[in-house]
Amino acid sequence: MGGHIQSVERAAAVLRILGSAGKPLRLAEIASALGLAKATTFGIIRTLRDVGFVHQDRETSDYSLGDGLRDLGRASLDPHDLRSHAMNWSDALASRTRLEVLVAMPQLDGARIVHHVFRPDDSAQVLRVDEVLPFHATALGKVVLAFAAGIASPTPGLERYTQRTFTRRTSFDAEMRGVAERGWATEQAEFVPGVGAVAVPLRGFGGLGVGAVAVSGPLERVFRHAGPAMDDVVSATLETAVAISRSLGVRP
Repeated sequence: MGGHIQSVERAAAVLRILGSAGKPLRLAEIASALGLAKATTFGIIRTLRDVGFVHQDRETSDYSLGDGLRDLGRASLDPHDLRSHAMNWSDALASRTRLEVLVAMPQLDGARIVHHVFRPDDSAQVLRVDEVLPFHATALGKVVLAFAAGIASPTPGLERYTQRTFTRRTSFDAEMRGVAERGWATEQAEFVPGVGAVAVPLRGFGGLGVGAVAVSGPLERVFRHAGPAMDDVVSATLETAVAISRSLGVRP
């Protein structure tokens, strides 16, 4: 086992100093308390500020504890915030793939759709915002289960929706290992007959999984005949997920 990670210890020390000071502190004061150079201290504080754990006053430039610390016990991202960050990118993805686009966040019982872009055609479609998709039968569900923190795998007795739904635990576990290895998930008529999807995780600060984006449509428009997902569909969804994640604060 490795030893302590110095940068983490220093970040924790900065938070303790700010928490016990009773007033905002200047960079020089924090550096002096830590016994570090200003440049080193600034690098630590800037990272803590960027993730919301430290607040910097715009007028004085002094530092204090940020609101992000109080939010640790609550959901990591507000659904409206995720929707606002994803909106433009998901619209472009629908136009690019000619498929419907779904953005979802994790819930304890599945993936809840927070944004839905219709397929850009004349087909009849129903808005699916607030629909909760099962973990084991949908691409969005598999992704949030694989990459979001604090989500437990569904209990035995997986419900069957179609003839292709994973209902055996061993098969579903193997499917999830594949999702974790490649970094994205597929759905081939497992929830709705004739419908396929590709989903990719969305990440927030520090790479934490906060949701997923998916394209969905007729199987033949998502997958090659009796084969894997079409390369252009996968690449477009991956690129969109990267763009949304960058908007959420992930550094390239």
